[in-house]
Amino acid sequence: MRIKEEIIKVVTKGKAAGVLRLVFHDAGTYEMDENSGGMNGSIVYELERPENAGLKKSLKVLEKAKKEIEAIQSVSWADMIAVGGAEAVSVCGGPKIPVTLGRLDSGEPDPEGKMPEESLDASGLKQCFRRKGFSTQELVALSGAHTLGSKGFGSPVAFDNSYFKILLEKPWNSSAGMTSMIGLPSDRAIVEDDKCLRWITKYADDQNMFFEDFKNAYMKLVNCGAKWKSM
Repeated sequence: MRIKEEIIKVVTKGKAAGVLRLVFHDAGTYEMDENSGGMNGSIVYELERPENAGLKKSLKVLEKAKKEIEAIQSVSWADMIAVGGAEAVSVCGGPKIPVTLGRLDSGEPDPEGKMPEESLDASGLKQCFRRKGFSTQELVALSGAHTLGSKGFGSPVAFDNSYFKILLEKPWNSSAGMTSMIGLPSDRAIVEDDKCLRWITKYADDQNMFFEDFKNAYMKLVNCGAKWKSM
């Protein structure tokens, strides 16, 4: 698989969090009822939106690989991002995620205001994810992606279940100033919700279970709203 070979060359541990974030921001615009948005490469037109701040760098990382691949065969941004995110998880020690290829790119931006907002409380988040076709369990599993990067959950370059363990400790309640930097408001919100808390506790106890559920939710995420090449 030529795509994977080229992506492995550019997605390092240090760049993994940003590349994985691209997946969430491309697919996160999906709305089930309207059948709009989703995994369609439209993120390339949406980089000026405030919620996508910082993603230009991550797109440039994949652009290098895309050029190499396009010398031989054409490849969509949607496929590049879907495979890039899976590789980001894998290079940091997470589960191996198979990604089907053949997505088509959109030629225009997705509607604005469809991304889950970081300031939502748990019931708002659950509703938002339901509109995208995801259960509370899948919401919690996908939130585990925040274990990568500088949100303060364990090592920024290790994909593991430390996110859930740290959520259970609620470090932001402690008096030490720095810990207030940990996580987003949405991370703090899910640990206060009974249904979410049930899954957070399970994943904190069982990393293999988290890996399996994350893998399945990721595969679903990268197929959200995707239009496919007819074979």
